[in-house]
Amino acid sequence: MGVEEHTQERSAAEAVATAERTAAGEVGTASTGTRYPIAPGYRVNVRSGPGTAYRIVRTLPYGQKVPVYCQKPGEWVTGPYGTSNIWDNIAGGEFVSDAYVHTGRDGYIAPRCD
Repeated sequence: MGVEEHTQERSAAEAVATAERTAAGEVGTASTGTRYPIAPGYRVNVRSGPGTAYRIVRTLPYGQKVPVYCQKPGEWVTGPYGTSNIWDNIAGGEFVSDAYVHTGRDGYIAPRCD
């Protein structure tokens, strides 16, 4: 196995481990460690992309706090924190509508996802 292949394999394994730790509530955002609360009383669907047409990956339990690694424009959604087309990336390939996350702002709070 070449160095590049080994590095790609290790990076993929690290990404999976980070996603698992994120799902378990063990890590915050990459830059600040900040975790943002999901609106009280809501179990929010986590989707594979920035819209409700994307498949549901999992559902967050009540009282969950999530990191926001990056944000991406997508489908407009109305939730307890207003109407927004911003979707928060909370782990590799996992997005929630910013309308359900209390970030303290109406706009972007993290870099845009690539």
